[in-house]
Amino acid sequence: MTRTNLDMDVLRTFVTGFELGSFARAADRLGRSQSAISTQLRKLEDQIGLPLVRKSGRGLALTPAGEALLSYARRMLELNDEAVDTVRGADLEGWVRLGLPQDFADSLLPAVLGRFARAHPKVRVEVQVDRSVPLAEKTLRGELDMALVWGDGIDMPNFPNGERVADVPIVWAGTPEWVTHRLAAPAEPLPLIAFVPPCTFRAAGIAALDAAGMPWRLAFTSPSLSGLWAAAEAGLGVTPRTRVSLPPNLTALDPRATGLPPLPTAPLSLHRAEADPSAAVQRLTTIVLETVHEALSSPAAAFAQLP
Repeated sequence: MTRTNLDMDVLRTFVTGFELGSFARAADRLGRSQSAISTQLRKLEDQIGLPLVRKSGRGLALTPAGEALLSYARRMLELNDEAVDTVRGADLEGWVRLGLPQDFADSLLPAVLGRFARAHPKVRVEVQVDRSVPLAEKTLRGELDMALVWGDGIDMPNFPNGERVADVPIVWAGTPEWVTHRLAAPAEPLPLIAFVPPCTFRAAGIAALDAAGMPWRLAFTSPSLSGLWAAAEAGLGVTPRTRVSLPPNLTALDPRATGLPPLPTAPLSLHRAEADPSAAVQRLTTIVLETVHEALSSPAAAFAQLP
């Protein structure tokens, strides 16, 4: 029986298209025309022998075969990239200091460090987990080489090496039972759970409540994300966050069912200490961004990728 050898380049186009939400964006990202992208997709369907995508409204959705292939394709690309990186970067040495917000520490860190360590075992990585503003300030002072932070990294003159990575929808997070409590006392000020300022999510939540003319009170503040989750799980109120690392006992509350105002997106940015970093920092930056896109491109993350 003759085996079919899938084209890695075509698989990358397929994965990129669904991670970015459209094949038009994939064409821009990969530097190809949309017709070339369409040709690659048809080639992949011919190789598999089954349709991989179907029309869904104005866009495309995966067929069952497409969903299965997407999972395998991601694993194949990761192994391919790891092999290439390991061979090319076997002699890469140095020291990289990485900063991550608390949201990503549990979900992102193991994948990033594992992938980087396998490819570049001679590079030492130091990780600091903190709130976004301190992390960004540490890159400015040269105490961190790079940091992933919540907040805009483009229009901040004090942070010249900031780059916006994505826009992630903010949601009201609370217990499923909280909806019942809220409907029983809709006139009461909304109990708000939030970080101490400055905080992107706190500011967005308060701005939305004020714009809607909805009274609120600060029910709980903490410098720790685990503290916010604990307060929300205890039913003390609701907190404006993203779905990243949302505990299983909490849910994203439907504004229509609760009367809560809709919330905007939160910019996710990458800050670097230097405009021209070392090879080790550049490589870790690439892995961090790829892992973020992979993790947040799932429907559960409700991820909104920049065009």
